[in-house]
Amino acid sequence: MSTDQINYARVRKRASELLAGQVAPPVDLERIAKTLGAEIREFDLEPDVSGILYRQEGRTVIVYNKRQAVTRQRFTIAHEIAHLALHKGTPVHVDHQFRINLRDPNSARGTDIEEIEANAFAANLLMPAIWLRQELRSGLVDMENSEEITALADRYQVSLQAMVVRLTSVFSTASPKTE
Repeated sequence: MSTDQINYARVRKRASELLAGQVAPPVDLERIAKTLGAEIREFDLEPDVSGILYRQEGRTVIVYNKRQAVTRQRFTIAHEIAHLALHKGTPVHVDHQFRINLRDPNSARGTDIEEIEANAFAANLLMPAIWLRQELRSGLVDMENSEEITALADRYQVSLQAMVVRLTSVFSTASPKTE
């Protein structure tokens, strides 16, 4: 499917709504999950599974892989919050029907609209463009200084790679989609 069908404005707006009351990094994902009625639990998942969103009979649980780096866990939790906030979920039949969203290697490939939206949402939630712009305007971060970018990633509790991608999207005039 075409990325033209992705509603980036809706993704940004919903992430911004959930950030209400938070003014500085790192984002309190536990508080946001609770706001949406979800629990967050760690679990020993297979290495290729980062997280699961489980919805059944009024109970919502976000599960993340405890084997992965903390920065990966935080992105996974934000990604699953996105599915909860934006998507109905996929029905799966085991012993009974429940709705599930699974974060696995296919999530990162960017071929499924819901996965693209969830990744964009996670970036917007963990690294809000307005906060990043304030950081740069304040002179606290020099975009040419790799140590300062690393410190910024640490402050936001995201990976260096995620921060570099986010800074590129926020400050690129050609990419307003994920801003």
